[in-house]
Amino acid sequence: MLNEIRQDRLKKLKKLKEAGVNPYPANVPKRTEIAAALRDFNKLMLSGKGVYLAGRITSLRDQGGLLFIDIDDGSASIQAFVNKKEVKQFGLWKETLDPGDFIGVRGTLFKTKRGERSIKASKIDVLVKSLNPLPDSWFGLKDVEERFRKRYLDLFLNKEVKEAFEIRSMLIRQMREFLWKEGFIEVETPILQPIPGGALARPFKTQHNALGEDFYLRIAPELYLKRLLIGGFNKIFEIGRVFRNEGIDREHNPEFTMLELYWAYEDYEGMIKLTEKLLKPFIKGPWKRVKYADAFKQYAKMDVSRVKNKEEIDKIFKKKVRPHLQSPTILMDQPKAISPLSKSKEENPEITERFHFIVGSMEVANGFSELNDPIDQRERMKYQEGLFRKGNKEASRMDEDFLEALEYGMPPAAGLGVGIDRIVALATKRHSLKEAILFPTLKTKK
Repeated sequence: MLNEIRQDRLKKLKKLKEAGVNPYPANVPKRTEIAAALRDFNKLMLSGKGVYLAGRITSLRDQGGLLFIDIDDGSASIQAFVNKKEVKQFGLWKETLDPGDFIGVRGTLFKTKRGERSIKASKIDVLVKSLNPLPDSWFGLKDVEERFRKRYLDLFLNKEVKEAFEIRSMLIRQMREFLWKEGFIEVETPILQPIPGGALARPFKTQHNALGEDFYLRIAPELYLKRLLIGGFNKIFEIGRVFRNEGIDREHNPEFTMLELYWAYEDYEGMIKLTEKLLKPFIKGPWKRVKYADAFKQYAKMDVSRVKNKEEIDKIFKKKVRPHLQSPTILMDQPKAISPLSKSKEENPEITERFHFIVGSMEVANGFSELNDPIDQRERMKYQEGLFRKGNKEASRMDEDFLEALEYGMPPAAGLGVGIDRIVALATKRHSLKEAILFPTLKTKK
């Protein structure tokens, strides 16, 4: 059936070309957005001034010598009234136009007898001839992931989806403007890194042919941003892609967007206050502060300091504790065993000045007072390297270049990482990160 429709459209494409019509012109006449035309509709209608509107055909009704064509340019939609007596090549348009095609319509605005705001066409231009038909009922598809595979159709046919990604864009812009106002500057650090670091995660590995060396897609920009603190920058941030070779579920996608920032001469208490201000437009508080050990004892029924296998702490937390943290929660003072880059508390070296912002059992932000003791940092990296060599592919690695930089002195600082996709999912009330990422990672369809 679909092949038959496509073949029919190929015939129409050929007919357009034979009639001397370029179905894919490079230039479009200066146009008015449909939303702007509707906003100034009465003024334009009374003036009789001509306008040029363009968009995708969403509906086409043939009534003999008349065509009623609905077009949508992404800002709004309008009906085009096409009369055989007033439009040249009417017969050609009648025979070749289909829903999904892009057209330009020159004409004047008017209201139909039913009061529908429309444009009376004096000229039609074909801007794009589509070959595949638009689905009639997109959400009737049984395969939900088909929406993600064909996001281009999902965006056009489901306005709520497009609006969610417009919100995403505004959210990121708002975060940038907030940080600029707070005196932070935006920087860029390498995505290809010789040693993966800054988080506990399995990396994607690749080969640099010219250098003949293995590189890794970054699992975090942290260690390079800290190098910038050492170099003299005091308030920096980066928004960019991060890659972790892990499973895919409601809260995880291997490729995601992170905001990471560092603030010299500040500690985790100051960073908590900044994070609350940063997230306030998107997530309603108040935020309740809970100590990690208290939450562990309440929900896991265990004393976290007595867990013999330190690598099990995070697994137990994710399984038994985090599901109970539904309301906005600031989880504080995480164990040193799961915080290799965090500064320890002076009164208890086994506890760190670290925090997580958690909403609906989902971690949206992670920050801490940064470890800047090069000797302590070396010991922690040495411990993590040992775990890696024993088979833990998520353990962080020994990074001698970073340790050398740290020995030149890094100022006291606090750092923060925010999962942009998770914030978007919460702000737009989406149940999965796939709904907050334009093109989520999917298994190749065979």
